[in-house]
Amino acid sequence: MPSPSSTNLSRPQLRRFAVARTLFAKTTLRRALARLGFVQADPLRAPARAQDLILRHRVTDYRAGDLERLYPRLPIEESFFINYGYLPRAVHGWMCPRVPTRDTWTAEHRAQADAVLAFVNERGVVHPREVDARFAHGKVTNWFGGSSNASTKLLEEMHYRGLLRVERRVGGVRTFAAAPATSDAESPEAAMDGLLDVAIRTYAPLPGALLGRLASQLRFGAPQWSDLRAGALARAKKRLARAEVEGVTWYWPSDEAIPVGREAALPQDDESVRLLAPFDPLVWDRARFELLWGWSYRFEAYTPAAKRIRGYYALPLLWRDQVIGWGNLKVHEGELHAELGYVAGQAPRSGVFRRGLEAELARMRAFLLTPRRATTAPSA
Repeated sequence: MPSPSSTNLSRPQLRRFAVARTLFAKTTLRRALARLGFVQADPLRAPARAQDLILRHRVTDYRAGDLERLYPRLPIEESFFINYGYLPRAVHGWMCPRVPTRDTWTAEHRAQADAVLAFVNERGVVHPREVDARFAHGKVTNWFGGSSNASTKLLEEMHYRGLLRVERRVGGVRTFAAAPATSDAESPEAAMDGLLDVAIRTYAPLPGALLGRLASQLRFGAPQWSDLRAGALARAKKRLARAEVEGVTWYWPSDEAIPVGREAALPQDDESVRLLAPFDPLVWDRARFELLWGWSYRFEAYTPAAKRIRGYYALPLLWRDQVIGWGNLKVHEGELHAELGYVAGQAPRSGVFRRGLEAELARMRAFLLTPRRATTAPSA
């Protein structure tokens, strides 16, 4: 297949393309999930979970928690991909069953998994506490050095391997059901090509280093095909559109044309101010962020408080096509509080920006604080 021709672009053109394609017009939850391809999940609520903060910009009338509430009705899976999150069920099927690169399961582990799977098949859907009560596997050391129920760890391992799927969450806790045991992919190579294409569509336009990183991170979603990553990367480079911008080669799907000239401008009425999740596709990769906006953004939730520069859960602040600062938000006694910082040291002296920021904070209040009623739930 011949390589798509290279395009000459400026950084502002590339930046506007990134904003326009990633922050598409609001639609239904189902359509937004399909268009995004992958939504990274994070358990921290500051002021809401990352997946909800991502979807609020892309789903009409979205409220915090809607994804969790509507998950059982959606054709998606909560599972591993390049990170942990949500992806279309068909895409998830390409990766399963997963076979870890190093299989650490002993004969005892396999016997325990077989017994748990039989129990799940008997019950249909199980909560971790039901499994623990039935089998009493004891305690194990978790990733953070603390103690966890061995039954919970076994369920997580079975989920990762594709033996179980997340049926729904109850009070934030995953409940599990048996999962299909066969891959839907035509071949391992076709699966890897498809998986990489999903990641590319989520994060494009992307510099060459990020394209390589995405190919590398497919080892989390499809460890059994880790040796096929280099081939998938090489094939992707041949079929993607590309451009060199200030010495860096950028890639994006060849069926997407980057507008140039007057067409490259954002809509005249797009004066939107947006507070983005740290894991929003537009800002997720920190090196890409610096190439597009010229300053360094870091996620500091796990950084010691004394060493934080921008705050515990700083949300990048986008105005028009520029990320001009960040915001730390919290809800206290039913009120939204926002602490904002700016790369320039102060907010833009613009009434348009001020009104846009007020509108964004009003949207954030509605997203966080307006109760969801059954009669107003968005379409799945």
